[in-house]
Amino acid sequence: MSEERSVAEILAIGRLGVDLYPLQDGVGLGDVTSFGKYLGGSAANVAVAAARYGHDTALLSRVGDDPFGRYLREELERLGVRSDFVATDPSYKTPITFCEIFPPDDFPLYFYREPTAPDLQIRPGDVDAQTVREATLLWFTATGLSEEPSRQTHLDLLASRGRRAHTVFDLDYRPMFWEAPEAARTQIQRALEFATVAVGNREECEVAVGETEPQRAADALLERGVELAIVKQGPRGVLAKTRSTQVEIPATPVEVVNGLGAGDAFGGALCHGLLAGWELEKTLIYANAAGGIVAGRRECSTAMPTEREVAEVVNGDA
Repeated sequence: MSEERSVAEILAIGRLGVDLYPLQDGVGLGDVTSFGKYLGGSAANVAVAAARYGHDTALLSRVGDDPFGRYLREELERLGVRSDFVATDPSYKTPITFCEIFPPDDFPLYFYREPTAPDLQIRPGDVDAQTVREATLLWFTATGLSEEPSRQTHLDLLASRGRRAHTVFDLDYRPMFWEAPEAARTQIQRALEFATVAVGNREECEVAVGETEPQRAADALLERGVELAIVKQGPRGVLAKTRSTQVEIPATPVEVVNGLGAGDAFGGALCHGLLAGWELEKTLIYANAAGGIVAGRRECSTAMPTEREVAEVVNGDA
C-alpha cells in the first residue's frame, strides 16, 4: 500500500480485471482475429466514470501478482482512480473477461475467474476503517457478496459505516457467480440493511426483492430501508423513487456499438449527481445520457465521458 493519503471522496468496492474486447463485430470469439485490452470490472468502471467528473475516487479490490495486475494498477492511476487499496493477492491470477459484440443488443460475456478471482479475496485489512466510514459515497455490488472472504468483508465494512449517506448498492447480479438466485437473494437482502441507495435492472430487482414490475420493485426496495430506489428498464428508460418523490426518464436514443459499459457510466453519473446535490430528475437525465454515450463506443472504462460531454448530449449540442 502506498504512503498515507487523505480519505477518498468516493470509495468503490469490487470487481477489477482485464477486458479483452474483439475489434471485429458480428463474429464469434473463434473467428475474432484481434482484441483491444482495457481495464474492466463493474466497480472499477464505475470508479473511472466517477473520476471523470473530477471526484477523488479510490477502488478497494485485489489483483494477481502478474503482468496484468501491474497493468491494472497503472491504468487505474492513469484514469484518475487511486489504487491505494488494491492489494496483490498471492494465490490467484488477475481475471480476464472476453465479450462478443453483436449490436444492437447481444453482447455475451465470458469470465475467466477460476477457481476464483483476487477481487473476491478482499479482507478488512486491505482498507483503513476511516476511509470506509468517512468516504462521502461508498459504492458496492452484489457480486462482492457471492463468495467468502469478500462477503464477510463487505458486511463488516458496511456495519462499520452504519448506513451513512451515501451508501450505494449496485444490485449487479451475475448468475455465473452464484449457485442459485435464492442464494443471491439471501445475501443481497442482508446487505440492503446498510444501503441508502439501491440501483438495478428489472431482473436484478427480481433476484433482490422478488419483483420485476418497476413500481413494485422500487416500493419493495424502499420497504427494505433504502432512501432512493432506482430501477433501470432498458429501452423504456429508468424509474426512481423516494418516499416522497417519483421520477421516470425515457432512454437516450443511441446507435449501440457495445452496451456492456452503459450501466457503469450510468453509475458514475449517479455518483456525481448525488454528490453535487442535484435534483433527482437532473441526475437521471445525466446518467441516462452518460450510459448512451458509452453504449455508442466499443470499450468501457476508457469510454467514460466527462461532465462536459454529457452536458452536450443533454443540451442537444453533441
